[in-house]
Amino acid sequence: MKKIKVAHTDLEISEIGLGIMRIDHLSIEQAKEVIQTAVDNGITFFDHADIYGGGESERIFGQAFSEMDIARDSVHIQSKTGIVPGKMYDFSKEHIIKSVEESLVRLKVDYLDALLLHRPDTLVEPEEVAEAFDQLEQQGKVRYFGVSNHNPMQIELLKKNVKQPLVFNQLQMSVSHHPMIDAGFNVNRSNELSLDRDGSLLDYSRLHDMTIQPWSPFQAGNGKSGILFDHAELKELNSVIERMAEEKGVSREAIAIAWLLRHPAKMQPIIGSMNPERIAASAKASGITLSREEWYELYKSGGFQLP
Repeated sequence: MKKIKVAHTDLEISEIGLGIMRIDHLSIEQAKEVIQTAVDNGITFFDHADIYGGGESERIFGQAFSEMDIARDSVHIQSKTGIVPGKMYDFSKEHIIKSVEESLVRLKVDYLDALLLHRPDTLVEPEEVAEAFDQLEQQGKVRYFGVSNHNPMQIELLKKNVKQPLVFNQLQMSVSHHPMIDAGFNVNRSNELSLDRDGSLLDYSRLHDMTIQPWSPFQAGNGKSGILFDHAELKELNSVIERMAEEKGVSREAIAIAWLLRHPAKMQPIIGSMNPERIAASAKASGITLSREEWYELYKSGGFQLP
């Protein structure tokens, strides 16, 4: 598995990460198999959130990981905070610190390699976030920080007081859902794809050396429900994916992930499968590089015409 050097840090992370949201449905033994499969295939970055499974996802992972012969410093563990399910978003100092401390207990670790603010809180006070980050960093509980689902101005607002570099931004993206890319192709046009919905977030991330972590990389997106594979409205895309998979001797999952990895933004896709076979199949994306022509063919086959 190739590594990504995260700017402004000493982190070198696997270029594919594993999201742990659904691990709460597994037994401890099944969770061990998932973790071991990931590590055996070079995926050593694990993404959590305090709310996944009501905290049960972190607990299951923590218990399983603690019983395995895997060194803590050989993997990277990330979590997210800021959502109070069904009630509000909360970026208060008190909530951030309490959330991290509870995550560490559930995960049975002493520190997080990264903490992300999960979704923007319009009542955010950057001063409070800065105080929380400073305390967590000084206490050795969090090494690095980032955001999730934030646009450039929301990030700039946080930077008004936060002194630590914000090194990650976790955003929904797949080979069939990519508004960050669509707007760039359709500059100065009047069609639906020309709408800049995120403030040029892709270019902002590249300019500021933020690592984008695409979540739901197998989702159909763009108003379509379900995963993109075998989707009734994505027949041409699936045909191209299947052809390329056969040509390269890899799975459909690997092609979908390779499409994201081909982008020079050096993204780190976060897959969410708890199926060991799919995890192993997805990991093989790290071993292939799509050509420029293949990348564009996949883009267009999803129904997105170039101007």
